[in-house]
Amino acid sequence: MSLNEEVDLLRRVPLFSNIEPSKLKLLAFTSERLTFRAGQSLCVQGEIGDAAYVIIEGQCDVTIDTPNGSLTLATVGQDDFVGEIAILCDVPRTATVTATDEVTVLKISKDLFLRMISEFPQMGVEVMRELAARLERTTIQLREARIAAST
Repeated sequence: MSLNEEVDLLRRVPLFSNIEPSKLKLLAFTSERLTFRAGQSLCVQGEIGDAAYVIIEGQCDVTIDTPNGSLTLATVGQDDFVGEIAILCDVPRTATVTATDEVTVLKISKDLFLRMISEFPQMGVEVMRELAARLERTTIQLREARIAAST
């Protein structure tokens, strides 16, 4: 994939859609392209996060460990962005992201991601929107789980 193709790919991701092309080229150039096989983890709950990932191709399950076993929170795929919570908040990974088939990603380092957010406030706003949407989905899932457990 060429640098311009990677820039086009990044532009499809809501977090990066409003960033000027020259900055997206820098992001694409400095990110690392990786492939994971089905069953491999991009990140593991509890580990220290050093990067976030843009999914180029394939799908992953996002799971958390609970006292009753693993719970799948979401399935993510092309143009989704994962792993940012640990690098934004300096907390261990909050979930495990595992490839369900062959997955190709762009790995964006913590330092580069934080620099992009500081240089582009709109990107910070998009990050907040995405995190708020995830929190809403998690809250709904917890409410449904409590209702199911009480019946």
